[in-house]
Parts: sequence; structure tokens; C-alpha cells
Amino acid sequence: MQNYLAASTYIDFNHPDVAAKAAALAEGATSPLEVARRCFEFVRDEIHHSVDYKRNPVTCKASDVLRHGTGYCYAKSHLLAALLRANGIPAGLCYQRLTVGADGAPYCLHGLNAVHLPQFGWYRIDARGNKPGVNARFSPPTEALAFAVRPPMERDLPEIWAEPLPVVVHALETYSTYDQVLANLPDVALPG
Repeated sequence: MQNYLAASTYIDFNHPDVAAKAAALAEGATSPLEVARRCFEFVRDEIHHSVDYKRNPVTCKASDVLRHGTGYCYAKSHLLAALLRANGIPAGLCYQRLTVGADGAPYCLHGLNAVHLPQFGWYRIDARGNKPGVNARFSPPTEALAFAVRPPMERDLPEIWAEPLPVVVHALETYSTYDQVLANLPDVALPG
């Protein structure tokens, strides 16, 4: 579990701004479940999704997401993991492989989180931000993610990562505007 509680380059909850926001979100909470819900709702509702709001700059580190108030789903998941870890709640990163358009290729990764809750174990949450057609919620033990996968080519990737995938970091650190990232969304090949 230690890997899911650690600070790192991208999940930098040791940054003073992230630590202060994490403490503010936990203030007066009576359980880890309440803290997790508050952190989730803050990132989902108060941090703008870069494409939905057509916002720059492109962010990757949790502290940059918080400072600029914007990020792609991947960056928002870095901030959520940081806020949870700062409060002693294990959190990891998860990915789905989704179609970019209505159906079929091309595909891209979608970033979300898993949080370890004492009552439920690992529980996936998706703070990308709601909009028409997207209604992600914090309602354990039932998952309420932003997107349902449509097999066979869309997939929930089963891993819970302690750190972001290199392909995600590459996309967020290579391109300087939200539309450049949108034109170069990260993806992974599926086995078989």
C-alpha cells in the first residue's frame, strides 16, 4: 500500500498548495469516506476539464492542475490522487481505452482513479467533470464512472498504477496547448 500513499513528481502532495487544499477538504470530516468524497467532488466540479472549457495551459503535476484550475482527465486524476494521499488515503491511477469518435478507431486512454476505502476495498472514481451525457458520482460500492466501455475494442484496463503511464506524461509534457494534446491523445496497444 505504501506506493499508493507516496508523493512523487506528478502526485506532488508535498507541494504547499496541494497540502493546504488537502487539509482544507478534510477539515471537520468524520471519516475517510467523507474525505474521499470531498476530494473527488472538488476535483470533479472545481477543476475544469481542458477540452470542455478549451483551457490552457496543459497541466500534468497535481500542483499545476490546482494552480491553474484546469487539466485533462489524466492530470485531474493526478490531483485527486495527491489530495487523497495527502490525507492518508491510498489512491492509484486507472485507465480505460475508449474510442475517440462515435465508434471504432482511433482510440485513446481515459484517466481515472482507484481509492482504497476501508469498508469497500479498491473503488474506482472518475473526476473528469460532468457535462451532458456524463454523470460520474461518488457512490460506493457502486461505480458511477464517466464512460461505460463498449467491447470488444474499448476496455477497462485492470491495473491500478501508483504512477502515471509514461505515454500519458509524454502527451501532457510534449504539447503546450489543449488542442495539440487533443490531436495527439495517448493510447496503448491491447494484447492479442
